[in-house]
Amino acid sequence: MKKFVWGLAIPLLLFFSCVQDDDFTIPDTVDPDPSAGVQVQDFMWKAMNFWYFWQPDVENLSDTKFPNTSEGSEAYTNFLAAHPEPGSFFDNQLLFTEDRFSFYSDDYVTLTQSLSGITKSNGLMFGLVRIADSNNIFGYVEYVVPNSDASTKDIKRGDLFNAVNGTVLTDTNYSSLLFSDSDTYTLNMAAIENGEIVSTDQEISLTKEVGLQENPIYLNEVIEINGIKVGYLIYNGFTDEYDEQLNDTFGRFKNDGITELILDLRYNSGGSVNTAILLSSMIYGTNTDEVFLKARYNDKYQKVLEDSGTDLRRYFAKETKKGSAVNTLNLNKVYILTTSSSASASELVINGLTPYVDVVQIGETTRGKNEFSTTLVDDRDNNYLYSPERTGKIKSSNKWAIQPLLGRNENADGFSDFTNGLAPDIALDEDIRNLGILGDVNEPLLARALNEITGSTAKMSFEVQFPAKKITDSKMFTPLKDNMYVLDPPVVW
Repeated sequence: MKKFVWGLAIPLLLFFSCVQDDDFTIPDTVDPDPSAGVQVQDFMWKAMNFWYFWQPDVENLSDTKFPNTSEGSEAYTNFLAAHPEPGSFFDNQLLFTEDRFSFYSDDYVTLTQSLSGITKSNGLMFGLVRIADSNNIFGYVEYVVPNSDASTKDIKRGDLFNAVNGTVLTDTNYSSLLFSDSDTYTLNMAAIENGEIVSTDQEISLTKEVGLQENPIYLNEVIEINGIKVGYLIYNGFTDEYDEQLNDTFGRFKNDGITELILDLRYNSGGSVNTAILLSSMIYGTNTDEVFLKARYNDKYQKVLEDSGTDLRRYFAKETKKGSAVNTLNLNKVYILTTSSSASASELVINGLTPYVDVVQIGETTRGKNEFSTTLVDDRDNNYLYSPERTGKIKSSNKWAIQPLLGRNENADGFSDFTNGLAPDIALDEDIRNLGILGDVNEPLLARALNEITGSTAKMSFEVQFPAKKITDSKMFTPLKDNMYVLDPPVVW
């Protein structure tokens, strides 16, 4: 089941670029219509037949499966009617077996509101780890969002918990305990003793707040070490609302004369492709003749686009969406910190920079999310593409939306095959017993990058005693999870 269940704890907001327009307003609520019938399945099938990356590989989406899909076509209508629940129809009849990321929503307003930051969160970001040889789970805090409810409580990076509301976490109940509709829950804290997770007496109660937005620029600073000025940026989401602030950060790096950059994408699960291009331009350069990526759609649509002469390449950028000149460092080397939570647009930056820059990846293998998507709704005159300016054109009796994978982004060398993730040049797991303080030069992954920059021969211990091998994390229960979004995919009418 790939439905997103609304009302979850949502600490990070990543936006599809087009919903950020200042003049965009949306109604507070639109009630889903559960009796919409096969028109929902009809919308799903036709949108997927046109856009879905794996359309040629799904028998039910074949162009020859239903030569006639007009209203009244008996074979087509019977096929739709045989699957009366739209979510099950989407999951079981339309998805390719290798698709790990496409999903749906029964309320496009709720989905687009979440893309605009209208949601609830208590601000606690955490990973979940299975206890060896058991079904039990424990969580560890990765960071706390500033100005959130969690930021006012006695909880911090590195703290552990193993129960919620007194119930021990397991692989079958953690979702309902941590990500339910309830606004408040109590964490039962834990500690490591003799190599085992044990309960403590501490309890932390957290409450979700409406409208909490996380600034993805969690930390930016200049570190001077051995006469070298190093820029350090913890960037936790490709959120285009903060593009100007991101550009200002690189302006400060440039003015401060940094010669090395450490980009920390450990907890960045993705977001806007446009923002990924801007960030890469800030690192490497603003030559708009140099290809950053080339999009590849399904075979049928790819041919249509190529035959029409559509340029599917995206180039490095010299301006932000608001017209500000991109502040670029013109670097030929960058150090990027990653974990298994680094996904989609984070991987796009690594892959897109690789033909031009010596990318030194430190940490863990990334997630392996190399496809992009967009929001599709029942707006047939706009080829099902969601547009905030066209909400009045969406069929009023069908509130469903789908977020299917449209294609893959290749880098300038034509490489996009990283389904198993991008492996680090220097492997180093985060250590739950020694997560350190983010931004502290002794924090293990930052220290390892600084060690590489300075070429220090001093003995530093990077032995990991308790590796953070996550089964999932809190960002995977946000509406956008680890998706990568495109702005206005090309349409040939």
